[in-house]
Amino acid sequence: MRWPPWSSESSDDQKKQSESSLGSWSSHATSTNNSSPLDWTAFTEARTILPTLLLTSGILFAVRVHRSYLRRFPDAASISPSFLRRRTVFGQVTSVGDGDNFRIYHTPGGRLAGWGWLPWKKVPSTKKELKDKTIHIRLAGVDAPELAHFGRPEQPFARDAHVWLTSYLLNRRIRASVWRQDQYQRVVGSRDVSYEMLKRGLATVYEAKVGAEFGGEAMEQKYRRAEWWAKKRAKGLWKDYRRVGSDWESPREYKIRMGMGDPQDNGAKPKSKS
Repeated sequence: MRWPPWSSESSDDQKKQSESSLGSWSSHATSTNNSSPLDWTAFTEARTILPTLLLTSGILFAVRVHRSYLRRFPDAASISPSFLRRRTVFGQVTSVGDGDNFRIYHTPGGRLAGWGWLPWKKVPSTKKELKDKTIHIRLAGVDAPELAHFGRPEQPFARDAHVWLTSYLLNRRIRASVWRQDQYQRVVGSRDVSYEMLKRGLATVYEAKVGAEFGGEAMEQKYRRAEWWAKKRAKGLWKDYRRVGSDWESPREYKIRMGMGDPQDNGAKPKSKS
């Protein structure tokens, strides 16, 4: 018997088998025993090889596209190092922490991939459903005033920064560059929002001793110029900078004083961030 079924001898074999089934059991057995063996040359014919190659290539291509563009990251820790600094993440902002971090539900491919209109591709709306399913992003290059946490007092202008960032991002679909992961199980990323916050005096340039991330030297210089103008115009948290003088406290200095700084700043073990 030749295979595949479109081979020239396939129909003849089927016809012979059909005819033999009308005969006696012995005739059928004889016909079966005398049937020709499988013709392996059919597997080497172009009409067999080409469809097989096309099918295999299509499957491998689909797998690669899915892994590169359509694979959903449930949290920051699941983002592979090879993805960082090369790709962006697209998703819906589900919550805002302090004035310099937020969470997004990763929706790779966006609406083209079915997010928002296919029944099984909906962004969860409750905290229970979102638990352990969002990417925690720390805005690169900026440090915003801290809200009250764990009995610590709220820093001046912390509420302003949080309200502005919430109104700017919450429930929006955004695309963010991701640079690296930090010690709080977050990924440090950037959008134009970092620059906007610096212009409004709602944050300062991030000034950790090591590990500061800006997404490149050009971006760092842009951020520093924005901070310089906000300070010069006494905007936001810089309002009382000249009057207070040496008693003015930056978000970084506040965190160190409260034991919230990075280990490189004060030797303390990092505490969890909201």
